[in-house]
Amino acid sequence: MDMRYLRDKQELTQSTQTVDEERRNFLTAGLVGGALAAGALASGVAQAQQPAPTQAAWWPHPKWGKDDQAGASNWITPAKVLDAAKLIKDGKIYRIGRVYDSTMPLYGKRTFNIRITPVAASFGTNKLIGHDEFVATEIGQTGTQFDGLGHIGVQMGNDGDQREMRFYNGITEYEMIDAYGLKKLGIENCKPIVTRGHLFDIEAVKGAPMEAGQEIKLADVRAALQKQNMKEDDIKEGDAFFFNTGWGKLWMKNNDKYNSGEPGIGLEVAKWVIDKGAVMTGADCWATEVVPNPDKNLIFPVHSELIAKNGIYNHENLDFTGLIADGKYQFLYIFAPAPIKGATGSNGSPIAIT
Repeated sequence: MDMRYLRDKQELTQSTQTVDEERRNFLTAGLVGGALAAGALASGVAQAQQPAPTQAAWWPHPKWGKDDQAGASNWITPAKVLDAAKLIKDGKIYRIGRVYDSTMPLYGKRTFNIRITPVAASFGTNKLIGHDEFVATEIGQTGTQFDGLGHIGVQMGNDGDQREMRFYNGITEYEMIDAYGLKKLGIENCKPIVTRGHLFDIEAVKGAPMEAGQEIKLADVRAALQKQNMKEDDIKEGDAFFFNTGWGKLWMKNNDKYNSGEPGIGLEVAKWVIDKGAVMTGADCWATEVVPNPDKNLIFPVHSELIAKNGIYNHENLDFTGLIADGKYQFLYIFAPAPIKGATGSNGSPIAIT
């Protein structure tokens, strides 16, 4: 999912697979998070301030208030960190992010390029030499990527009406859009996250890697809890939820298939995550949610429910190989987004400590 495709949509061909068409429709429709009402609102300021018939206003946030831009990262308090640290038993660190590489799966026109510049001559009597790098990429939307609250919104009124393109806490496109960085909901507003992580190995429940379009149901999550000797009552507000589908095994081995779709959670599990008070979700695939959605009228509905409506973050393209090999399903999760003012998301190296 990449905002740049709003500008590049004419370059996309009609020969892509079904999921590619869904992703393109999602982007070119103004990031519609679900099926909107067929009838657009009538013109006029008073009417423009009302949600479309099938969309209820979700703002102001009932817990964090009308001015909040940090979303679910507000759960991360000193008490929460101290509680999460109790999960550390052996001090082993797992890097659960991917290595950034130009040959990694990249959708459409996204790019990742690195260029190294060596120094032309040595410096000082100690003959100092070195290198600098230049990286060109969609920094929050390639590789292991952390979706911020300025990434996804919902068109609430007429298509193209920026005053009714609503993001987290009801903030509008009109208020935030700027070519040089979002004026509101930039990733710098997300607080560093240090919390309890719960990994649900759905691949193990199914007995094989899941397939594209296969939805993780709540029964699957509860089956994983039982299989991993975990209790649902142990989940606390502000925890992070991670889902292993087996799709990540395609990474750098079959990038075309990896990009073609994915298994993941649907609205049923999303509601459960919201009810549990999660700080974020994450998975070993590129959107965390099932693509294509079983309801063909819905385009990335989990993104709009979690990010736009509830301020819950999403971490994509993760690697749980080490944790699963060691049978570690609960851990201390640490990630601090790069505080790039006005960015829609962040790259970086999340870690789990057991």
